[in-house]
Amino acid sequence: MGKFKSFEEINSWQKARQFNKRIYEITDNQNFKKDFDLVRQIRRASISISSNIAEGFERNTDKEFIHFLYIAKASAGEVRSQLYLALDLNYIEKIEFEELFNDVSDISKLISGFIKYLNDSQKS
Repeated sequence: MGKFKSFEEINSWQKARQFNKRIYEITDNQNFKKDFDLVRQIRRASISISSNIAEGFERNTDKEFIHFLYIAKASAGEVRSQLYLALDLNYIEKIEFEELFNDVSDISKLISGFIKYLNDSQKS
């Protein structure tokens, strides 16, 4: 589980929490808001990132935590794909897309690093 006492201390969870807020703000704009299905899907996928980090941590075993981190990472990929669609449909501007894409990509990289750390610590 690393050196953390709670999931709130985990950097990838903190960044995912901030990202969730940004997704809610972006999907609340007039262009995006009219596409109920995409709004729900991108919000759910975004929430899944932070939720799976938290749930995995609370399982109290590295093996289960790693499993949930993989799910969180997959949700980050889902969000990236949905951001492309939002851009293609002109729901978001290119600059918003790039900011969100970079943020979720950074979260994904943090999760990957954490998975590697936990896997390596199991081998020791």
